[in-house]
Amino acid sequence: MKIAVPVTENYQIDDHFGHCEYYGIYTISEKNEITNVEKLESVQGCGCKSNIATVLYENGVTIMLAGGIGGGAINVLNSVGIEVIRGCSGNATEVVKLFIEGNISDSGSNCQQHENHHENGQNHVCNH
Repeated sequence: MKIAVPVTENYQIDDHFGHCEYYGIYTISEKNEITNVEKLESVQGCGCKSNIATVLYENGVTIMLAGGIGGGAINVLNSVGIEVIRGCSGNATEVVKLFIEGNISDSGSNCQQHENHHENGQNHVCNH
């Protein structure tokens, strides 16, 4: 299994999926251990308009542990088979460990700042 996490340079979970510096891609063994961590540079911007879902899918990612993320980005990730867990924060490696132990669940809320940003017509409009 591979888990992606939007991160800053020091592997803290970025509060906004589309603005992260990198994605940490964690390879998880059948024994639920982290066996490898890769850093994938992010093309910053709206997650629902970028090709990041396809790139992550091609890298074998099936789970995204995110902080704030908009509905459009969730739909794009889901469309390629990547499950999104929202509301994560802190050190990415620690959050991944908590997830594989079964101690992380989806917060159930999208990034409202992102949704309002699009509704106000700023920058560009996503097709949600």
